[in-house]
Amino acid sequence: GLAGLTHLDEMTFLGSNLRSYENGSLQAARPISLVSLSLQSLFQNDPELVSKVLQDVSHPKTRLTIKDVVLRTNTSTESFKATREGGTESLSLHNCTTTDEALTSFLMVMDNSSLSYIGLEEVHLIGQGWWQRASYTHYENLHTAYIRNLDIQGFFEFSSMKQLGFLLLNLHKVSVINGTVFVIPPITTVLLKKLQYLDLSQNLLSDLTTAPTLSTSFGAYQNLNTLNVSQNVIKSLGLMSQLATNLKSLTYLDLSHNSFVSMPEKCSWPATLRFLNLSSTKLRKMTPCLPSSLMVLDLSENELMVVHQRFPQLNTLVLTGNRFIKLPQGELFPRLQTLLIQRNALRMFNRSDLNRFKNLQYLEAGDNNFVCSCKFVSFFKQDVDLFITLRDSRRNYVCDTPFTLRGDSIDSVRLSVFECYMIPAVSVLCSVIIIELGLIVVTCHKLHVIWYLQMTKAWIQAKRKPAVGRLAEELRYDAFVSYSQHDAEWVEEILVPELESVHPPFALCLHKRDFQPGRWIVDNIIDSIEKSHRTLFVLSEHFVTSEWRRYELDFSHFRIVDEHNDSAVLVPLEPIKKETIPKGFSKRRKRKNTR
Repeated sequence: GLAGLTHLDEMTFLGSNLRSYENGSLQAARPISLVSLSLQSLFQNDPELVSKVLQDVSHPKTRLTIKDVVLRTNTSTESFKATREGGTESLSLHNCTTTDEALTSFLMVMDNSSLSYIGLEEVHLIGQGWWQRASYTHYENLHTAYIRNLDIQGFFEFSSMKQLGFLLLNLHKVSVINGTVFVIPPITTVLLKKLQYLDLSQNLLSDLTTAPTLSTSFGAYQNLNTLNVSQNVIKSLGLMSQLATNLKSLTYLDLSHNSFVSMPEKCSWPATLRFLNLSSTKLRKMTPCLPSSLMVLDLSENELMVVHQRFPQLNTLVLTGNRFIKLPQGELFPRLQTLLIQRNALRMFNRSDLNRFKNLQYLEAGDNNFVCSCKFVSFFKQDVDLFITLRDSRRNYVCDTPFTLRGDSIDSVRLSVFECYMIPAVSVLCSVIIIELGLIVVTCHKLHVIWYLQMTKAWIQAKRKPAVGRLAEELRYDAFVSYSQHDAEWVEEILVPELESVHPPFALCLHKRDFQPGRWIVDNIIDSIEKSHRTLFVLSEHFVTSEWRRYELDFSHFRIVDEHNDSAVLVPLEPIKKETIPKGFSKRRKRKNTR
């Protein structure tokens, strides 16, 4: 027994093999909040033994569940007298097989009981619903009937529920879930005058049969405030809105898991409607059809991309599992407090998006395709909590792009300055490169680097020629004369005639006379210096400022270093200021003066 236990919340008793029972064994801990009994065939084979058990556990505050039982005859229901006498108010039958005869006997046994809740789950009924013999019974206290997964053998022969008026008249809550219900005729619905809650989910209601099922003729459903017809085969949302309009007290309507697909432009709804569930109804577009009186709207698991209608009273909006790429416009929901928008195509949201919602407090937006830009990552990590509370886990907020961050939690993302400010960074980098290239170009121009490189290349190529020595026939000139064009008159009329008129005459190379036309000037200079015994420089102010004459001096210097001789002859034509003389000339004159 349970001697010593003063309080017990829940008890499960498996007694299919029970042979004897001592009165009071389970009575010590009464009342037990929930008792579950599995006595199987004992109801039929030993009803007296079952009565003893039920007598101990039955109590007004105990919810009693009978599991795994077969009730076929009057005898099998006799044990429930103990339940009635114990004042049981809540009784459920799970996994039960029964007949018309047994149910009629049960109703007669429980006559005038305190029973307020009856539950039938996983029940297999063999019969046609002829329970009239129990019509004289009284069940004024029975307010709730819960039926789930009801299987009726010979379903299409089952009679109308009209003869059960003695049960239906006082019901406030009725649930028939997955009971293959396809219609409830008006002669039955008229009995449901006190009904406040009706759940007909997972049945076979269609557009054709929903109209008579929800008929309000003769005052039916006038107190109905909650209606659930989810998971049926209803296809017309317009029809449902018309039927709902006649339900003057309706506040909660569940139409989920039906195939509406489209939504009419205009609909009529009861002014009392506050909660509407249209989840998983294959909706692709929203229209102004929905009632503006709603406080809770569930549009999850559809194919919606945008909301245009204004809902002035709405405080909870569920958009999970749609195709939204951004948050809906906050101005449409002035009182919205909770927004659920997980599993959409949401790319990002920012301070401006959230500020449009004047009263938004809670947001669930995980499992979206977030673009982890620098602004969004910074806002999410540092500022989002200043605006709203994320009710789902922050781990559900992960990056979809860029590809390198895909799958990473936004909180774990660390972006570099270059990634965050790519355009300014690239601009600065390009500017630096352009400036450096400009400086290099200017420097090369000032220092004649390109010319020197070209001249060095030409000189190296000349040196790579087969070294057979400087034969006399290769030295065609006694001197190569380097002079400024401004001094050409003196050179050509005085210097050259003077040197070429002596005996034997000097063979002079002049660029104006002896350079090969069309040939690169550097090649001409190198070739002329290479074929001359000496290089004669006519020095003047113009000469020292001439670029090409300076190059001739530099190549002559290469030859002096290479051949270890002094093949240069300096001829001052006029006094030259010291500060204008290039270093090469200064060094040359200094070397001459030291000899």
